[in-house]
Amino acid sequence: MDPAQARADVERIFSTVIAELRAERLVERALQLEAGAIQIEGERNSLPPGARLVVVAIGKAAIGMAAGAERALNCRIDRGLVVTKRGFAVHAGLTHFEVREASHPVPDESSLAAGQAVLAAVSGLERDDLVLALISGGGSALVEALPPGITLDDLASTTQLLLRAGADIWLLNAVRQRLSLIKAGGLARAAAPARVVNLLISDVLGSPLPVIASGPSVDPGPVLADPGDTIRGLGIWEELPVAVRRALEQPWQPDPVRNVAQSVVLADARRLAELAKRAAERRGYQSVVLGDRFVGEAREFARFWCTLARHIHDRGEPWHPPVCLIGTGELTVTVRGQGAGGRNTEMALAAALELDGVSGVAVASLASDGDDGISGAAGGVVTGQTAGAIRRAGLDPKQLLRENDSARGLAAAEALLVTGPTGTNVNDLYLAMIR
Repeated sequence: MDPAQARADVERIFSTVIAELRAERLVERALQLEAGAIQIEGERNSLPPGARLVVVAIGKAAIGMAAGAERALNCRIDRGLVVTKRGFAVHAGLTHFEVREASHPVPDESSLAAGQAVLAAVSGLERDDLVLALISGGGSALVEALPPGITLDDLASTTQLLLRAGADIWLLNAVRQRLSLIKAGGLARAAAPARVVNLLISDVLGSPLPVIASGPSVDPGPVLADPGDTIRGLGIWEELPVAVRRALEQPWQPDPVRNVAQSVVLADARRLAELAKRAAERRGYQSVVLGDRFVGEAREFARFWCTLARHIHDRGEPWHPPVCLIGTGELTVTVRGQGAGGRNTEMALAAALELDGVSGVAVASLASDGDDGISGAAGGVVTGQTAGAIRRAGLDPKQLLRENDSARGLAAAEALLVTGPTGTNVNDLYLAMIR
């Protein structure tokens, strides 16, 4: 498959999808300001004269979500606060919000400062007041308040260990919740007795509310499984700080949250897949969504994805080309090397090796937020020619994969897709295009 044509198709599909999922558009459409109330999906949340409206936006999509709220609610916002990833607040242009940037994916002092700012923004409210919480993925690292006995170094080293061991978002957030005063409903409790309304853009498969950004403004519900056994299975339990191990060994049951009036998920991975299907069909492909909850090691998923695509190409079954296979999900990478990349560039590099010399097939793996790990890109677009292009640049693609140096290899082959922050965050998109 011609690399230029493959890239053009991927770029058009991706840009079309992202335009529909832009946080500003999603939030503005969801909110309707009425006399004495804010209506969301037919539900009326009262806002009497004199009542305060506080809007807090947290996550990678926070700037866009805040902009949508500002358009819909205009001057009714009494206080607004945004916390997003460092580098994501360029040209924010917000007039009703204080904007803060913090660290992601490993928290630092800016995350603690942001946590204190968020708690201060919702403190001292009364029963008639309303907190609109705009929550998106990334919030777990961006905003933090630590319990006694846990230090920032404890939290940062724990996060790094889990990420390098390939922990998924469920495990990460199960640990984070137990080491925090703001997660697992802590923000909502701090806002009481004021009511809390949540609008969420989900980067968690299945969109369980307590897991999205570790659930700062929702009821935690039943406690997630004790993470200790899973961490031991990863072989890193003894490497965790002593204070963290002690905290994880203690019984944990957060207090219920009783002041949440409404929670609405505006977009998620399933919606991402649906929109990609429509966009691919407009490019002339027969489009098939194979799943919206793919998980597992990025390089292993690449083998499965490419095997299926090659079968369709060679046999013309069960679908006759041109076909675009579509999936969404969140893969993981067990880090063994010191290279630069992310789960999407790792999947793409592994796919390039699987497709080496194969014609008629292209594969793309893309982060919907445009920010894949430490790759500097959304992900990669590869064909049967990509691995050869890497070799001609003087690099060994197999060695790069062993060293988790996928971004360097794809950059050498001009196979990275760089978009910058997209303004949304709904997991990752996987495409296999068969001509």
